[in-house]
Order: sequence, then C-alpha cells, then structure tokens
Amino acid sequence: MGVEMIPLLQMGIFIIFFIILILIGILIYMQRPKAPKQKVEKEEMIEVNDEEEKNKNQKYGKFTTNLTRESIFNFMEFDEIVDNMIVRKNGTQYIMILQCNGVNYDLMSEDEKIGVEEGFVQFLNTLRFPIQLYIQSRTLNLRDIIDEYKARVDNLTVEIEKLDAKIAQAKSSGNKALKEKLEFEKRRKINILEYGIDITDYVDKLSSNKNVLQQRTYVVVSYYSAEIGGGLEKYSKEEIYNMCFAELYTRCQNIASALANSQVSSTILSSEELAELLYVAYNRDESEILQLSKALDAQYDALYTSGKDVLQKKQEKLDQEINIAAIDMATDSILKADKQKQIEELDLQISKEEKIRKKANELLDTYQEQLDPRVFQLAKGEINKNTNTNKQIPQIDAAKPKTIKKKVVKRKKLEEN
Repeated sequence: MGVEMIPLLQMGIFIIFFIILILIGILIYMQRPKAPKQKVEKEEMIEVNDEEEKNKNQKYGKFTTNLTRESIFNFMEFDEIVDNMIVRKNGTQYIMILQCNGVNYDLMSEDEKIGVEEGFVQFLNTLRFPIQLYIQSRTLNLRDIIDEYKARVDNLTVEIEKLDAKIAQAKSSGNKALKEKLEFEKRRKINILEYGIDITDYVDKLSSNKNVLQQRTYVVVSYYSAEIGGGLEKYSKEEIYNMCFAELYTRCQNIASALANSQVSSTILSSEELAELLYVAYNRDESEILQLSKALDAQYDALYTSGKDVLQKKQEKLDQEINIAAIDMATDSILKADKQKQIEELDLQISKEEKIRKKANELLDTYQEQLDPRVFQLAKGEINKNTNTNKQIPQIDAAKPKTIKKKVVKRKKLEEN
C-alpha cells in the first residue's frame, strides 16, 4: 500500500512545481518594461485622473442637482412638528424633548453635592424606558436680555421726567419738604439709570463676542406606536396619535419629577422651541445670522397662521360698524337727554316764578282792606303785568324782568335745537 502511494506523491509534487514555474513566468512578463506608446497613454491617464480629482474637490460640499421639497424632507429625517412633538417614520415614532437647567455643582457644599448625586442615581433607577441625552452648544444670545434692559432704562427716564415736573410744582407752591424729598428720589433714580446704562452697554459688547458659547442639555424621550400593542388595526389614526401623546407626556412628567430630586429643573419644549433646536442642529454656521426667533418675531408665517377668513373679516367689519353706530346713538341720546334736563330745569324755574306771583296776589288780597285802594291797584298791576293767561310759557316784553326773559329765551332755543 505504501509502495503504491509513492508514484502519486511524485506526480503531485511535479504538478505543483509546474504551476509555480508558470506563475513565475507570468510575474516576469508583467514586470517587463512597457513600450513608449503605452507609457504615453499611462501619463495621459494620470493627467485625466488628476483633473477629475481636482473637479471633485471643487464640487465637494456643493449640491450638483436641484434641491426639491421631497429631498429636503428625506434629509431631515422627520415628518413634522406638531403639539410639542417631533413625528418621525410616517407617524410610527413620536418624540418629546425636555430642556434641563444646570446647577452650580462646584459651588455646593459636600452635603449638597451628595444630595444631587443621590438624586441623579435615583432618577436613573426609576427609568423604565430608553432616553437619550443631547447637548447642544450655541453662541450666547443675549438679545432678549438687552431688550429688557433697554426697556427698563426707558422707563427710568420717563420716571425722572415725571419727578422733574413734580419738583417744579413743589417749588412753585413753596413746599420745601416735599421738594427735598422729590430731589432725593430723583438722585436715587439717576444713579440707578446710570448703572442700568453701564450694564446694558456691557451686555451688548458681550453679545458681540461670538466665542462665548452656551451649552444646553436635553433629554430626548421617544415612543413608538407599536408599543401600544393589541394590534393597531382596530384604532384610528387620531386615536393612535392621542395615545402616543398621552404616554409621551406622562413619561416627560415622570422624568421632570425625578430630575427635581437632583435640583435640576426641566421643561417640555414647545413646537417653536423644537423647531429652533432642529434649526440650530442643521444650520450651525447660519443659526446666529438667520435666527429662527427673529423670523418668528417678523411673522414670516403670518400668511399661514394669522390670515383671517373672508367671512370673519366681514363679521369684524360689521361689528365695527355696529359699535360706531351704537356710540353715535348713545352720544345723541346723551345730548338730547341733557337738553331735556335743561328744559325741565327752566320749566321748574319759570313755574317757581309763577307760584311766587300767585302767592304775592294772595297776600295782597289778604291785606286789601288795610291798604290804600290806589296802592293796592298799583301793586296788583305790578305783579300781574308779567302774567300771560293765553299761553303756558309767557311771552317776553320789555316790561318783564331780565332774568325771566333770559330763561324763557334759553328754553326756546333748547326746544328748537
């Protein structure tokens, strides 16, 4: 058996040796020098490759095709932002984000640090669902703080002007104690104003430094519609949305309560804040030049969110006309009522004069026997010469007293108006 295997082994060794010789020949053929023509073609190929590489480098970072709405949506990897949630993967994933405010850990005492650490450990132990921690660095934006400082400075300026007017009034009235008190208050306001102007200038200069960064920490909470279980076919799209929203909101509230044990306060981001977060994430270089908050303040979306319906505009116009007509009617009624009141007051005055004359006649009749007949007749004529029995309102002649005459004329003018 051993003798028969020897020829087979020799034949195998011969075949392997023959294959090795063939491979050596092929290697020598490939390494032999090429013809000049081939060398020129290789050099041209190298030049072409260098030019293509150069063109690639020039086009690097630039879009070679026209961007479409669909391509941008595919790149952003989320469907929409609605009701403080980010919707992804055709409505199968919902995301809420909590913004956490940091604590001054280095300034705490040892006991406070231990309390914060224990609270954070407790927070981690209470988690029953996955979360993500996201840290975003932004250039410090102090625009809102600067606007608030400037508004306070303007209010102080107005208050100082009012104090100047009060000081001038107290000085003219000779109230020395009040004047000194107001001057002291003015000096105090001026000191606060100067300090506020210095603070505003300092913060304004600080905001111009683009190297001052601010880190914000976020907790990302996700929920998939598949987690509902029991088959999604029996639920409508709206029911699935409501259940996902309720579950996400409950999870975020639990996280906020657990973080509170570590003295870390957190709030759920609104839809606008979520849009700003994603905008900064996708546009780091332009986020400070083209700020989303400025765009919202400029009401770039007014045509979509605040545009009023035609029927609503007509209703508002009708309400405005009704309000104007009601004001005019109320004004006219007040004027007419005022005139009527003046007429009634004049009637009372005229009636009073008539009663006085009547009472005077009665007194003369009472003392007629004690008076001289001629005196009685003259007195009667003097009292009754202003009486007109034909009309309710007596006619005015030259013999009437001027006061009664003015009252009657005034009453007639009111009636005419």
